Amino acid sequence: MGIFKPYRFYTKAQIEYRANQLLRQMRRQGSQFVPQWPLDPTLVADFLDLGVVWDAIAADEEGAIAARILPLERCIEINEEILDMPPGFQESTLAHEIGHWLLHVDLEAAEDTSQKPHLPFVCRGNRELREGISPNLTQLQSIEWQAQYFASCLLMPRHVLEEMREGRNLTEWAELYAMREQLGVSISNLVNRLQDLEWIYIPKRSRQIYPGKALIYG
Repeated sequence: MGIFKPYRFYTKAQIEYRANQLLRQMRRQGSQFVPQWPLDPTLVADFLDLGVVWDAIAADEEGAIAARILPLERCIEINEEILDMPPGFQESTLAHEIGHWLLHVDLEAAEDTSQKPHLPFVCRGNRELREGISPNLTQLQSIEWQAQYFASCLLMPRHVLEEMREGRNLTEWAELYAMREQLGVSISNLVNRLQDLEWIYIPKRSRQIYPGKALIYG
């Protein structure tokens, strides 16, 4: 029995539903796990009974490794080198690995104590798949995109963003940075999420924020 699921295509709606389902399950569990924002992804890992370890992970022949999952040990290892990354990156990395755990690990097989040790599921540092779903993505790129989209939905649920946007002018960078502080995410992750929701639009190589593409392209 394989410890990792065969490749499957997920729509954005399916991934967002899975992230929201997880938050609902935490809320039902009781006060210890009721999600609050900024969301602490270590709380989510605790809810899933996943260990989180910060350790030095050496690069391999394919390059740097940001994190890896050891399914049989129910453990996520995060490379301590990302401790120097900008605020929000660590949270995004752990939420990304949780996305892999729920979307790509066969959880039933992971519970099977007769399973032989497997090589860990390795994640590289490149998470900037801003173009989203594309027929040109390889299966590996698609898997990485799925985990990152899950992380965005988990850390920035639509209903939380709906509340935060009230009374704000999202075309002002100061407002976006204030939202970033409330959400505990990186500014790039927030901008990507808001653009994906089509609440804002920023042309490439521009700092100008528009409320939508329609104002530019009619």
